[in-house]
Amino acid sequence: MDYDYVPLPRRGKLTWPNDARVALILTFNLETWDLVKETDQPYYAGGPPILPATLPGNVPDYPNYSWREYGQRIGIWRLYDLFDELGVKASCTTNAVTFERRSEMVEACLARGWELLAHNWEQGELLTDYAHDPAGESDIITRSIEMYERHVGRKPAGWLSSSLRGTLNTCGILKQNGFKFYCDIMNDDQPYLIRTDNGPIVSVPYSNEINDFTLLTRRNHTTDEFRDILIDELDVLYEEGGKSGRIMNVGLHPHVSGRAFRIRALREFIEHAKSLPGVWFATREEIADHYLTCHETHIPGQDR
Repeated sequence: MDYDYVPLPRRGKLTWPNDARVALILTFNLETWDLVKETDQPYYAGGPPILPATLPGNVPDYPNYSWREYGQRIGIWRLYDLFDELGVKASCTTNAVTFERRSEMVEACLARGWELLAHNWEQGELLTDYAHDPAGESDIITRSIEMYERHVGRKPAGWLSSSLRGTLNTCGILKQNGFKFYCDIMNDDQPYLIRTDNGPIVSVPYSNEINDFTLLTRRNHTTDEFRDILIDELDVLYEEGGKSGRIMNVGLHPHVSGRAFRIRALREFIEHAKSLPGVWFATREEIADHYLTCHETHIPGQDR
């Protein structure tokens, strides 16, 4: 994996369809965790726990497991209802095991015609566990593709790793398997091309900071503060987008944003976003496809 450092002043103008200023991506993460693992080592279930006392993987951790499961049983449906009411779409990511263990979550995304990205096999299995084992990493990605294709009827176009833990080999493996875009690299407000031995892949960044887990669970912001942070981020990007287009991704987890006392923050943020005429509620594939038509003018010298 390799990409150029191209500072913002050296780039050409990035234009979005219909002269939009900001491509706004609202991400639902449809994640599934194991209750127990065959290990006596601490189990990292794809994110920090709500109850910090860590248990071995082979001991059920019911407080943390059921906290996350709340999102699958209740929170995700509150989010789907909100987005239906407001007439906006999400870009969903899914672990492969979600198709079989929590299929209704994925089916609800597909029934709405929303975007669905591959998001590892199981949320607690990190690709970085295979940083020095490309064959092992390739096996996880291949099995995830096969599960996706079995249930969706086509191969996925994009990938987000569990906890964004990709390796130096991930982009090349993805490109070899026909992926169009990759979301782990969070260093930009615009897309760009990542070089691999198998050809370029588009970086469409996720965000670990404009993310409910970071803002609400790690940093303990209030509902009002969460809303205000999202609005402030969008307003600045919107102003900058008058010169060159920007991306804003909002990472959402059903067991975090899907709580009853927090849902208001998303409602008020989305209503604000809808009031701005230059906000494009985009999918990542739409962004990647558009960028592949204009990257040579945005960053001269980039190769397909």
